[in-house]
Amino acid sequence: MKALKQILIWSVLMLGILPVSAQKTNVRPYVSVQFVPNHSDWNYRLDEDVVIDLSVCRSYVALPDMKVDYEWGMDTRSPELVQSVVTGADGVVRLRLKGSDVPGFKMLKATTVVDGITYSNYIKLGFEPERLEPTTQLPSDFLSFWQKSLKKAREVPLLPKMTLQPDLCTSSYDVYMIKFQNARPGTYIYGMLTVPKKEGRFAAVLKVPGAGVRAYHGERGILAEADAVTLQIGIHGIPVNMDDYIYQEMRAGCLKSYNVQQNDDRDKYYYKNVYLGCVKAIDFLAQLPMVDSERIGVYGGSQGGLLSLVVAALEPRVKCVSCSYPAMAEIAGRYHGRADGWPHLFLKPDEPGIEEKVRVSGYYDAVNFARYVKQPMLFFLGYNDMVCCPTSTYTVYNTLTCPKQLYTPLDCGHWLYPEQQDLRAHWLLKQLGAE
Repeated sequence: MKALKQILIWSVLMLGILPVSAQKTNVRPYVSVQFVPNHSDWNYRLDEDVVIDLSVCRSYVALPDMKVDYEWGMDTRSPELVQSVVTGADGVVRLRLKGSDVPGFKMLKATTVVDGITYSNYIKLGFEPERLEPTTQLPSDFLSFWQKSLKKAREVPLLPKMTLQPDLCTSSYDVYMIKFQNARPGTYIYGMLTVPKKEGRFAAVLKVPGAGVRAYHGERGILAEADAVTLQIGIHGIPVNMDDYIYQEMRAGCLKSYNVQQNDDRDKYYYKNVYLGCVKAIDFLAQLPMVDSERIGVYGGSQGGLLSLVVAALEPRVKCVSCSYPAMAEIAGRYHGRADGWPHLFLKPDEPGIEEKVRVSGYYDAVNFARYVKQPMLFFLGYNDMVCCPTSTYTVYNTLTCPKQLYTPLDCGHWLYPEQQDLRAHWLLKQLGAE
């Protein structure tokens, strides 16, 4: 039994560190808590109760007489119900749960213990999420603030530079590390540019990054192999091809908690130059001789989902945008008594200066940029996202007035299946006339 426990623990630990791409293998939890809601689309009407069949499965077989502790409540909030049940002789127990009287999402989390090892799972269900409206307020000078800031940033010349990266090139495309000046002289945006080896003027796609501090190696896969130029950028003003230990030290040092640096001042908040630099990335692409400046798209997920909205809202040359589970959405949602998106800034209502921070957040919230997006949009969100919760991301989608398509791979957390990633690539290329 001791050896068996060691094997099981090792399996669970390995699942925690495997990349998403590895989840296509047969490695899976030895025991899983499973849910079958009575609505296959995971959506319910307001005040409609939920029926869920819960089971604990090992080797695909539901186990009888298993004690399961569960919690039920609104998305990201404290549970309203905490109880325990025992699975029946057939390995299943049916739960009847109270619905919601307001639009949004509720989460069921269940935990059990098998052979001394704890297993858990969760599911989030929607209650007329298409009726979610923002709590985020739109500052009266929102658009003029960003237009003036962008105009000033564009007075700083790009001074672009491209350096070939031979180790990253293939028979189909060349890869360059690039840099251009950001909003202030002497500050730069760095990235990796992928260019087809053939001659011509091509559509271009800008990939804006998710949160974190890391190296970048350029676009791969469908977009890189297509007749398109792709630009993958970082946002921190540092080269994107350094040794990993440098990024690790920055994550622990000068760039730790960068998302809250000076967030009480709209002109000094860390993200101001990030947003402006991402828009200037379109300027960089448009001036390249191999780029057709009338065929530029943008995409990103999480922080990149936010930044894709920023770029599309402020740069009309962008022709299409794909946004996945955007961060910084409903930033002050918790302050207003509702779910909030990453980075969950206002968890303490008595935080010093919180009123000013909430006011400033309105200038940076994904919801407010979504109001100004006009381009065709392909939008992804997962109901089971615990980082950028569906209450916040669905609110962004509802705010969009542009032509839009919504894909909700329901069980996705803060990621997409490879199938959705391929769908996104083909959609972008089709919109840009590059497929």
